[in-house]
Amino acid sequence: MHYCEFVAALPSSTDNPNKHYHDTQYGFPIEDDNELFEQLVLEINQAGLNWTLMLKKRQAFQTAFKGFDIDTVAAFDEADIDRLLTDASIVRNRLKINAVIYNARQIKQIQQEYGSFKNWLDANHPLDKAEWVKLFKKHFKFVGGEIVGEFLMSTGYLPGAHIGSCPVYQKVLGCRPKWAEAV
Repeated sequence: MHYCEFVAALPSSTDNPNKHYHDTQYGFPIEDDNELFEQLVLEINQAGLNWTLMLKKRQAFQTAFKGFDIDTVAAFDEADIDRLLTDASIVRNRLKINAVIYNARQIKQIQQEYGSFKNWLDANHPLDKAEWVKLFKKHFKFVGGEIVGEFLMSTGYLPGAHIGSCPVYQKVLGCRPKWAEAV
């Protein structure tokens, strides 16, 4: 079942966070580097788990990772890692936590060269998924095909976030830059 079909099957009175996420965020372009970083962090932490859990823990992740401020997370040290490993409100996985900090530092380097993480993404667009995965693996940790694919779909760089019959599909298309491919 495609994500759009899953969301459409949810009852109208649902408190499932997927409905709001699907209708207002999934596939829509993101301009802000910290928001792009947040999406990458959530995708990394979702590995082996499910997206509903990430959406339910999103606020806790925002608190634990200081609003996903790239500069702040890049400066995290062993005390911060210890704090995160004892924070039951997030996913406590040392490999994922270390990857998030490492990736924040990598994004800072990308920002120095390209002006922003978004500019780097734009400069490399369009690539197919395999090329994106190769590029991400060159720069980041804990980024396999699923994580990279979902990150790029959720931020509008790869097609497939919404099916053509989804009511959100046209909204997403209307928000996309002219260079972007169809969702």
